[in-house]
This record gives sequence, structure tokens and C-alpha cells, in this order.
Amino acid sequence: MQRTIAHMDLDTFFVSVERKNQPQLIGKPVLVGGTSDRGVVASCSYEARSYGIHSGMSMKLARQLCPEAMIVRGDHEQYSYYSNIITDIIRERVPLYEKTSIDEFYIDLTGMDRFFGCFKYATELRSTIMKETALPISLAMSSNKTVAKIGTGQAKPNGQLEIAVGNEKEFLAPLSIRKIPMVGEKTYSLLRNMGIEKIKTIQEMPLEMMQRVLGENGAVIWRKANGIDHSPLVPYSENKSISTETTFDKDTIDVHYLQQVLINMTESLAYQLRTKKKLTACVTIKIRYSDFNTYTMQCKIPYTAMDHVLIDKVKALFHKLFQKRLLIRLIGIRFSHLVQGSYQFDLFDDMTEKVMLYSAMDKLRDRFGENIIQRASIVGMKKREFLNPFKG
Repeated sequence: MQRTIAHMDLDTFFVSVERKNQPQLIGKPVLVGGTSDRGVVASCSYEARSYGIHSGMSMKLARQLCPEAMIVRGDHEQYSYYSNIITDIIRERVPLYEKTSIDEFYIDLTGMDRFFGCFKYATELRSTIMKETALPISLAMSSNKTVAKIGTGQAKPNGQLEIAVGNEKEFLAPLSIRKIPMVGEKTYSLLRNMGIEKIKTIQEMPLEMMQRVLGENGAVIWRKANGIDHSPLVPYSENKSISTETTFDKDTIDVHYLQQVLINMTESLAYQLRTKKKLTACVTIKIRYSDFNTYTMQCKIPYTAMDHVLIDKVKALFHKLFQKRLLIRLIGIRFSHLVQGSYQFDLFDDMTEKVMLYSAMDKLRDRFGENIIQRASIVGMKKREFLNPFKG
């Protein structure tokens, strides 16, 4: 059966949410991120982009490029709120979808043309999202994920596009090689040095040549350039999670020690999130007491992968759940509602140095092992009570 894949991407999502709440920002160059010179641009409007501003740029440089820009501190909770509304709308109306980030979705409509007409159905879904959220969202539909994603980029801002089956190569041919997913700065520079600027040139090259230049990645890029992509959708589940738990060989009521263990576990899970380029929006704590009764408590949070944010949430949940007169046998932590993402949410707090610190720490862990660097509060932590730490 011929696949039908729709891709939906909210346009300048952070900016659009701010404009919904502050209409005076409409039509103005807008920067969302940390508001001091130490901050970073997490998102910018199309008006700001015309000055050469882009996401990830220092706020200081962005201000120099566009002194009249309106600067807004990002609001984690608002963006998570609207992302969840849109996720609920899509979940209720389609058989299979993949949420790849806070503002991006793939939807598998294969076979639905017999009943609705796939593009008509996708168009109606897009209209519903815009009506219920008042946020702009772009749509493209094709036979696979790669072409649909590239199509959405061409449909922006706030547009839609259908790439008919059989027209994938023709649609891609005149576009820049930058449009191909996986072509980053280094790959782009290498291909440009070879005289390759348009996707059509790659389409006309032998597969073997791309493999010789870029290895297996070259073969993947060649297939994408030719509109070939058999990758399936990864069904989104809010229960998708990572977790860890520790059972003590001696039940304990030592609150200070329990907090040390929780901090250590949280750091480990947060490092896993960042390594996998994931963000979590739900934290769960589990406590099993000496009588084997087990209790859990969870809370939803704005998407993050930062230690200091997650540690505060974990400690707060623990203190709400902990019954101080009972000895504890086991504690566990779970992060769920995972989506693809990185540090973008944490750029709103003017903590560029902290983001850089986490990046440097993660590089040390990648090279020398996860436990090479730890917080001072848990260095020298007693080990006598561990049994199967970090299991789960």
C-alpha cells in the first residue's frame, strides 16, 4: 500500500505564543530568549530573521543587528501548555502520529484516502488546530517523512503543500542541498567544495560516489535527495520514559542520605536525556517502605533536561510523599512524556554559562565515564546501603 505521511510544524512557535498573548508584538521583529546580553536567542520572528538573526545567536549580537527588536523572556509553561493542547487534538483524530519535538509532528494517514481524502483530512486537521489555538501551523503531505518535512519548510509561513506520489524527485531537484535532513554545516561545506549546490546534482550522481565521499551517511543523503525514505513513524506515547531505582540493603530513614541518592540518580537520568537529545515533561517519584507498601507521586513540568530544574522537582515530590516515621526500602525516579529537544528551553533564564557548563560536563562524561564528575553534595556519599543502584 502506498504510504501517505503528513508533516506539521508550528511556525516560530515561541514567538507565535507570545504574539497570541501580546498582540502588540504582531508585525514587529521579536526575539524570544534570555533578556540580558548573556542570553541566547531561542526563537525569532520572520521580521527579525530579515536582519540576519537566527536561533542560537547571542542576544547581544542580535541587538546589534536589530536595535529595534522586541525582546521577550521565554515562558516554559505557556509553550508546554499549547504543545499539549495540539498533541491532544492530533491524538483524538489520527490513527498514528509521531511527536518529534514540542512543535513538530508526523502523521500517518495511509489508507485513509478511501474514506476521507488524505490531503483534505490533513487540511481540516490543520484548520482545527489553528481555530482552537489561534497559532499558525504549516503542513505538507507526501509519500514519506523526508519529503513531507522538506515540503513543510517550503510551505512556511503558515501554508500547506501536497507533493503527489511520483513527483518527489521533481519537487526536490531545484532546492538547496541545505534542505536535506542530515546536511549540517560540515557536510554542506564539503559538498559545496565539490561544486554541489542543488539537490538535482546529487540525484544525478552515482550512489557509489556519495558513499566514497561520506560513507554510509552519503548513501542516506543520496536516498533522501532522490525522495526515498522508508523510515517508519515512531508512535508517540506519553508513557515513553527512562527510569532508575535503588534498593537499600538496610532500610533507612536518613533524609540527608536519601536526598544524596536522589540527586545522584537525577543527575544520571538528566545526563541520559541530554545524550539522547530528549526533554522530559513529567517527573515521577516512587517510594517503597519497609512494610513493602509502595507509593508514587508525579507532576508535569515544562520540558527540560537540566539537572538543577529536575533535582528541585524530585526533592519537592519526595518531601510531599515521604512518611517520616517509616523506614524506606527503595526509591525510584522516572522521567516521562519525552520529546526530542535540547537546551532551547533553558536559554530563557540568562544562564548561558550554566548551559555551557552542562555541555562541558557531558563531554567529560562521554570521554571518561558517567561518574567522572559529580556534585560536591554527593562526593564521598556512603555506599554501604546500596544494592543494585541505578537499576530500571
